[in-house]
Amino acid sequence: MSKVTLAEAPPGVEGAGFFATSLDKVIGLARANSLWPLPFATSCCGIEFMATMGSTYDLARFGAERPSFSPRQADMLLVMGTIAKKMAPVLKQVYTQMAEPRWVIAVGACASSGGIFDTYSVLQGIDEIIPVDVYVPGCPPRPEAILDGVLKLQEIVKSESLNRRNTPEYKALLEKYGIVTDNG
Repeated sequence: MSKVTLAEAPPGVEGAGFFATSLDKVIGLARANSLWPLPFATSCCGIEFMATMGSTYDLARFGAERPSFSPRQADMLLVMGTIAKKMAPVLKQVYTQMAEPRWVIAVGACASSGGIFDTYSVLQGIDEIIPVDVYVPGCPPRPEAILDGVLKLQEIVKSESLNRRNTPEYKALLEKYGIVTDNG
């Protein structure tokens, strides 16, 4: 018989029949446990991601039940594999089409640093064109490493302030990548 585990409650005040906490904590918990992944797979790391979505590893246990192949319906971009410089504008467009809040995981050595392909035609890490929240090492990384990356991202999402995306620091980060925001 398997034990059912629920998400840990955020810090708050408990009493007989009630629980009180801040809205930031509740929204963070909801966002962290309902991430919709958009897989952007170009190479062998994509195969490992497919294994991660399978029944043995089951990414759905962590709230990423539904992979989305539309950027407008996803909030977690998983970039897996070698990204050629010709593909960079496409990846950046996919990122900009995602609604805020959005998070990025670079899966594998190629997406993180160009991997073994230190050539003129390969992007030496996707952080040259879009901001990255979590890096998953490996060539290719095991499904356990991908799950660990998603869990690390969930911790980031849980603790993120609701106002972070409107701060001057975040807007400056996007401007560094040449990404224009229209939210004020």
